[in-house]
Amino acid sequence: MSAADGPKVKLYWLNHSRSQRIVWLLEELQLPYDIEVFHRDQETLLAPPELEKIHPLGKSPVISITPPPRSGDKPIVLAESGFIAQYLVEHVPAGRKLIPRQWREGRENTLGGETEEWLRYGYYMHYAEGSLMPYLVFTLVVSRLKSPQVPLLVRPITSIIANRIIAMFVAPNVRKHLAFINEQLETSSGKYLCGQALTAADILMSFPLIAGAARFDGLASWKGGSWKNEFPKVAQYVQDLQAEPGYKKSVERIEAIDGKFEASL
Repeated sequence: MSAADGPKVKLYWLNHSRSQRIVWLLEELQLPYDIEVFHRDQETLLAPPELEKIHPLGKSPVISITPPPRSGDKPIVLAESGFIAQYLVEHVPAGRKLIPRQWREGRENTLGGETEEWLRYGYYMHYAEGSLMPYLVFTLVVSRLKSPQVPLLVRPITSIIANRIIAMFVAPNVRKHLAFINEQLETSSGKYLCGQALTAADILMSFPLIAGAARFDGLASWKGGSWKNEFPKVAQYVQDLQAEPGYKKSVERIEAIDGKFEASL
C-alpha cells in the first residue's frame, strides 16, 4: 500500500510536553506523518490558545487521522498519550511488535492465562500518566513558587514553603516510584520493563523518566550522591531508551523542524 492509499496522520506537537513520545511511536510504526509545531508561552508556560481549535482542552499530544479516501470515513481526533498509543498500535500492522504476546501456551482466552510481559505492558500503559507523572507535574508547579514570577519581597517565604512541600511530599513519593521501577527492571526478563523487546509502554515511560532525570537529583539527598547511584537499573534504562534508533529519529525530526529539542518538563 502506497502512502497515498494509507491514512494521513498529523501530530500537533508542543515543546516541553508529552508529545515527543508520540513522535517516537510514529517512527517505530514507520507511519508517514506531518507535524504542526506549537510553543508554550515563555512567561506562563501554558500552551497557546490555538491548540483549543484542535481539541477543546488545548493540550498536547493530539493527533488527527484521516482514513484512506476509499473508506469514506470522517477524520478523527485523538487526545491523551495512552489512548493515542493504544489506538495506533492496535490499528497499524507494525504496532504488533510493540505489544507483548498476551497468552501463555495452552492458556489462551482464560482468566489468569496472560503472560507476565503482557500484564506488565497493560499496567505501564496506564502507570506512566496515572501514577508517575502527577508527582513530576506537581514538582514543576510547586517550583514556580521559587521563580522570578513571584514578587521579590515574598519569594524567600514562598521558596521555604515550596522546599518544604517537596521535601515532605514530592521527594518521598518520587523515591518510592524510582525504587519500584528499579525493582521491576531487576525482575524483568529483559532490559525493558516488559521483557526483551521494546513496547509502547516503554515509549510512554520515556517522557517522565528522560525529562525527570535532570530534576531528580535536586529533589532529595541520594545514596552515592545521585539518584543514578541509588537506582542504577533506572539510570541504565533511561540511557537505553535514549539510545533507541526510533528515539534518536524522533529527536532529529523535531530538530529539523524546530531547530532544537530539549527533553524537559
